[in-house]
Amino acid sequence: MKIGIIREEKTPVDFRVVFSPAQCKDIKEKYSNIDIIVQSSDIRCFNDSEYTDEGITVKDDISECDILIGVKEVPIDSLIPNKKYFFFSHTYKEQEYNRDLLQAIIDKNIELHDYELMKNSDGLRVIFFGKWAGIVGAYNSIRTVGKKFRLFDLPKAIQLGRKTEVEKSLKYVDLPNLKFLLTGKGHVADGAKEILKDANIEEVSIEDYLTKEFNNPVFANIGCKDYAERIDGKEFDLKFFFDNPKKHKSSFAKFSNVTDILISGHYWDQNAPRLWELKDMESEDFKLSVIADITCDIEGSVPSTIRPTEIDSPIYGFNPLEGEIDYMQDNAIAVMAVDNLPCELAKDASEDFGEMFAKNVLPALIEGDKNGVLESSLMTKDGDLTPKFKYLTDYLARK
Repeated sequence: MKIGIIREEKTPVDFRVVFSPAQCKDIKEKYSNIDIIVQSSDIRCFNDSEYTDEGITVKDDISECDILIGVKEVPIDSLIPNKKYFFFSHTYKEQEYNRDLLQAIIDKNIELHDYELMKNSDGLRVIFFGKWAGIVGAYNSIRTVGKKFRLFDLPKAIQLGRKTEVEKSLKYVDLPNLKFLLTGKGHVADGAKEILKDANIEEVSIEDYLTKEFNNPVFANIGCKDYAERIDGKEFDLKFFFDNPKKHKSSFAKFSNVTDILISGHYWDQNAPRLWELKDMESEDFKLSVIADITCDIEGSVPSTIRPTEIDSPIYGFNPLEGEIDYMQDNAIAVMAVDNLPCELAKDASEDFGEMFAKNVLPALIEGDKNGVLESSLMTKDGDLTPKFKYLTDYLARK
């Protein structure tokens, strides 16, 4: 079996990779029937020579490989027909901007496995970058606070390179008694919590967060039951919420009235209520001054997220009456909406992702898909959508 590690070609550039040089070497030593070829790249967080130093072949043409693995979407012109691909396609939620990509994958008779859909027999995701999005997103929220309030000037995470350096930089931060609100209960939130605690921001209960004042910076972590409620007034039920998102409304106002900084790390269904509407931001009770939108659903659950930002220029200002403005203006909410946050700590994120791939995906490829990991993520095969994803037929037909 020949596995090719493809070059990331999406814009903005992505520095991540599925396997580090050391991991490639370990895999080849563990599995004698696997060969790995790395496509040459001048942007990858590990350079070509680091792979060749470990005895890994690096070349530009990887068409001889059976399986091609990457991180972000592959440009249509770079897709090799009749291959098996693994990457984040961002198509299963009917994203308009990738409809042509999914159609090209079908036309080229490609088997596509999407990491975002890869789950085990218990229905749990087995491979993800969410933790690293949370780590960098929370760090960026603190960095934005420093800039917005002219308190301190932290370097970008990408300049620091490793999480250990991020942790060191936070030791010099002295935050006032601000309230941070973290949404979501998954891997993103787990990563964000690590950074908030590194910055000596105390976690408090939701009740205390809503009702008490503090002399130190604090944060609370909320889930969907805390910011959404049933329209019919009945008790919130998580399964009912997931099955019937339209039958709910937002109850977020109680948080926006006391929160200084929002870190948005929750999954959002387009049929679910948004956290608030633009008109709500015009209220004098709306207190938010910094929003770090890790989820980055454009004009989605966080209405002030009107566009994604890039690592080089991560912050813009937003005012509900004027739209985008300078974030340093007094009437502006500072919005951080970088949509490829793990890239800022690309080596750490790649090594962590590679460990998950080696543990949960490689055995399925070699020894058989006992836990349904590959089956769960297979979107296309034999020039068509697989049965589980036939619901995308109308999406593909739209022009």
